[in-house]
Amino acid sequence: MIEFLIQPWSWWFSGIVIVSIMFFLLYFGKSFGFSANLRTICAVGGAGKKVKFFDFNWRAQIWNLVFLAGAIIGGFVANQFMSNGEPVQLAEATIADLNALGFSNPTSIQPEELFSWEAVFTLKGFLILALGGLLVGFGARYAGGCTSGHAISGLADLQLPSLIAVIGFFIGGLIMTFGIFPLIF
Repeated sequence: MIEFLIQPWSWWFSGIVIVSIMFFLLYFGKSFGFSANLRTICAVGGAGKKVKFFDFNWRAQIWNLVFLAGAIIGGFVANQFMSNGEPVQLAEATIADLNALGFSNPTSIQPEELFSWEAVFTLKGFLILALGGLLVGFGARYAGGCTSGHAISGLADLQLPSLIAVIGFFIGGLIMTFGIFPLIF
């Protein structure tokens, strides 16, 4: 069974699973979005007593918290029990581009120059992670949802604001990849 689960699966299988989940969410009047969990967690913690934004019926979002917990547990299980320990396989052109920016060949799933304790405790590494996290959090809140919420749920629901947000996400990604990222590194 483990061999079956850890083998590479075709791209279309993920598509079928996503379509099935979206069908059931739309059928039951729910919308998917990972960043909504932060609001729900704050509401569970009592933030609604101080800030109106967090004052809502968070119990209706328990299913999304279960999804969040499942994603964390699933990531742990996949890493601990279903990984062969090999680094992510990247194209030679990608490795060459990363080397030109000062990144070494990958030895794990994330680049150690950004996601290691040594990098976090440098001023540059800390600022990149802290400012990046703040910008992602602000952007998700300002856009009314995260990339998964808009690109999967919003587009499935044919919402024009989600289409505009997804176009903005792509433009921002291109600007970061080809403009800002080379300047930083």
